[in-house]
Amino acid sequence: MKCPFCKHSDTQVVDTRENDEGDNVRRRRRCLLCDKRFTTHETVELRMPQVVKQNGMRSEFDAEKLRTSFSRALHKRPVSTELVDAAVDHVTQKVFALGEREIGSRQIGEMVMKELLKLDKVAYIRFASVYKSFQDVGDFSDAINAVTKPPVKRRKPE
Repeated sequence: MKCPFCKHSDTQVVDTRENDEGDNVRRRRRCLLCDKRFTTHETVELRMPQVVKQNGMRSEFDAEKLRTSFSRALHKRPVSTELVDAAVDHVTQKVFALGEREIGSRQIGEMVMKELLKLDKVAYIRFASVYKSFQDVGDFSDAINAVTKPPVKRRKPE
């Protein structure tokens, strides 16, 4: 850490204290050249990955865009705001937990679809129709059948 007074790069930590929440560290430092003291603060910087779009363009991850996607799919559907907030948080946490510097927009879209399927099947179909670029009624029919068919139960061999 450079001294803000003389710009010398050699400083000594005199005192270190964490705040009550433990997410900020305050350090008192002393310059070894001019002997002046100053304070620095350290906080954790969490960076979300860059989103790589279909065309190769990159943009910052934006939770508001995610919320807009959920809102559009869930328009006039009986799903509470709390559940939407939880779904947005869940996708955001999944993206962050990957620990990658970049993530494809397709991967985020798949995460959104999984959350929508849990929340509301109609919203899932709405989102899937745009996300998967449905071309005809057959695409809708296939998606509806995939959502409404009960899971196949397999018998265990005896």
